[in-house]
Amino acid sequence: MRLYIAEKPSLGRAIAEVLPKPHEKGEGYVRAANGDVVSWCIGHLLEQVAPEEYDPRFKSWQWQTLPIIPERWQVKPRSSSRKQLGILKQWVKQADELVHAGDPDREGQLLVDEVIDYLAVPKSKRDQMLRCLISDLNPPAVRRALETLRSNREFLSLSTSALARSRADWLYGINMTRAYTLLARSSGSQALLSVGRVQTPILGLVVRRDAEIDAFSSKPYYTVLAHIVTKPGVHFTAEWQPSAACQPWQDEEGRVLSRALADKVVERIGGQPGTVQEYQIKVVKQSAPLPYNLSALQIDASRQLNLSPKQTLDLCQQLYERHKLITYPRSDCRYLPNEHHRLASQVAAAIGMVQPTLQAAVQSADFQLRSAAWNDTKVSAHHGIIPTERRMNGESLSRQELALYTLIARHYLAQFYPPLQRRETRIGIEIAGGQFLAKGREILLPGWRVVLSADWADEEPESRLPLLQQGDVVHCERGERIDKQTQPPKPFTDATLLAAMTGIARYVQDNSLRQILRETDGLGTEATRAGILELLFQRGFLQHQGKSIRATEMGKALIRALPVAASLPDMTARWERALSAIEQRELPYQSFMQPLQQELSRLIAEAQSGRESVRELFAAMPAAPTRGAGQGYRQRKGKFSSSRRPSAPHSAADASPAPSRAPRKAPVRKGRGKATPL
Repeated sequence: MRLYIAEKPSLGRAIAEVLPKPHEKGEGYVRAANGDVVSWCIGHLLEQVAPEEYDPRFKSWQWQTLPIIPERWQVKPRSSSRKQLGILKQWVKQADELVHAGDPDREGQLLVDEVIDYLAVPKSKRDQMLRCLISDLNPPAVRRALETLRSNREFLSLSTSALARSRADWLYGINMTRAYTLLARSSGSQALLSVGRVQTPILGLVVRRDAEIDAFSSKPYYTVLAHIVTKPGVHFTAEWQPSAACQPWQDEEGRVLSRALADKVVERIGGQPGTVQEYQIKVVKQSAPLPYNLSALQIDASRQLNLSPKQTLDLCQQLYERHKLITYPRSDCRYLPNEHHRLASQVAAAIGMVQPTLQAAVQSADFQLRSAAWNDTKVSAHHGIIPTERRMNGESLSRQELALYTLIARHYLAQFYPPLQRRETRIGIEIAGGQFLAKGREILLPGWRVVLSADWADEEPESRLPLLQQGDVVHCERGERIDKQTQPPKPFTDATLLAAMTGIARYVQDNSLRQILRETDGLGTEATRAGILELLFQRGFLQHQGKSIRATEMGKALIRALPVAASLPDMTARWERALSAIEQRELPYQSFMQPLQQELSRLIAEAQSGRESVRELFAAMPAAPTRGAGQGYRQRKGKFSSSRRPSAPHSAADASPAPSRAPRKAPVRKGRGKATPL
């Protein structure tokens, strides 16, 4: 008998759907007519035990117990999933062959592997375990996945990498949270100061941006426009390009700060002839934007639909699991496998049925085209988020679900339209010894823009320049000074903070670390970013002011108290470099964990020795808000509005227990945890 172990019930039922019928449906499993069984996890069935379950001394938060480093890691069943774990245990014993059907990512690999380890499955059976990678819950796609099973041994290093990340986050979060909460308590504050490898650098981004805004002093600067007319009577404008001689009156960004200098240029060029010194025309082809990954979708959904990242993720899960209308949503990839291209017409037909407003776009698409999105070398465990072949009436979807589906569908259909073609013109003119530049652009062929026109509504309008030749003489009718003010950096919004998390490399100075972050997920993963942001609001570190995100006084105090390195993304880059090496079997697990443990000891000692210097930072700090006290995401107003309950912490690193003054942990139950060797 073959046992399929899915990550969640929806995936398990999708697998069962393609197995021989009739089915026997039991509690927590489905048995097919050929005797094969499908069962499932319900997310993580196991969790790391709390510090006090390693040693009762750890229940009390004290400096002398830090750092807490388990000698032998232990996990235990989650209280909500004991029953399902028992069901899996029975079927695992009976099965002749096991198939791992976790989600196609690092966390999905660990999720099932850790259950197999916990149940002490014999090595011979583990070695024969197969791996099934499913990213589309519709029957044709599931059948294809079941026909291409691979050995689970190919993915064990992925599981080891995920385990190392999970344990490292636990060590860092538990120890740093206790250390800085103890610092706050020594100053009289009762705040719980959670510190995490991911959440704290995100908070650092906002705190530093706020500081730049607060310290910003606006200054006037000036540009000069030349209003030009050609001999045939065509009018256009060109902007002054200050020469090197003007540098004493410019700032570091080249802006002219002297009004008198600008006025002098205006005076000199009025009524003067100009000579065309440069005339360039080029036709630029621009390919369609790639299909979405989760972060790109969350950013666009925030800008266009006013949905928060968490709302977008929840809606995607509904579209994937319940309606089976999109592929696996927690993807970090924007490319598609080549073999998927042959399904394009079926997928497009389904789009037209779900969203009739896209029928015209479907009919005008050319499914023989193959955009840059189709690239096997860029696809790993996941591919981009696209619609599936499932056809249904879109009226059964909520307004939010349909709007999000439409966004995904339009980006998919854009792959079957020709590139946008734009003519760009550049004219350089000398007037009275000064250099002026005019830039124009006009669309020659809209291509994919006819499908994604709504996404580009804020783009600069087209500007057509006259046909000229080098050496032509034009006339400057008048000059015009344009008065401007330097602007402070803009506060983060949901969309821009999410974009900063995915493009975190730009905030790193070290070139080698910057490259690592470009090649990885950035800060957090596609699946966790929304939850991390929510957590920072719940814990009172961030707040919304309209659409802007600002740090609270408590958030600012924490970042000022921490070592600078703790609030920068560099550590994540170093971790990702090591975790990637573990995945590639180039670095042993212990070679990552041992240096981290040594670093923790140093950080704890540094925090304890410097507590007098940070006492004032915490003395006036407010207490942390209680859960549900209105510190989560604001209710959305506008296109869509939703009231949302706070979500659970996203990982062990951020699920730090409360201090001993307000204990929330259950009494220690010895013997419940089980050690999990590598």
